[in-house]
This record gives sequence, C-alpha cells and structure tokens, in this order.
Amino acid sequence: MNFTSHDVAIIERALRTAIKVEHEEPRSRDYIEVLLKLQESAKQALYMHPQVARAEHDGITYDYDDSSDLM
Repeated sequence: MNFTSHDVAIIERALRTAIKVEHEEPRSRDYIEVLLKLQESAKQALYMHPQVARAEHDGITYDYDDSSDLM
C-alpha cells in the first residue's frame, strides 16, 4: 500500500491526538511506537526517493516552453 505525504501527515496527526487523550500507559506506548516507525519509514522514503517526495509535496507542474525563442 502506498501512502502519499498527505496520508502520512493525517496518520501522524491521528496518532499524536490518540497519545494525548489515551490514559492507559500500554496503549499510549503502542501509539508512540507506531508513530516512531511511521516517521522512520517516511525519512527512509525521502532519502531513497527525494525527487518523488518533492514532486508529490509540491503539487505543481512546471512547463518550460521555449517556443517564444522562435519569433
């Protein structure tokens, strides 16, 4: 399953919220463990494929048209 950077941000936010509101220590530790794994996985993805992550984050396509040089 491939997650976008937006998906990862939403999951991180949900885990942080769960950590704040959870009163049971074992569950809170589980959420923290998953959050750390998610962050490490995201770092590795950025390291392995920096251009893909940048393009996904940017959301803008640049088209450099040099046809104006023909006039």
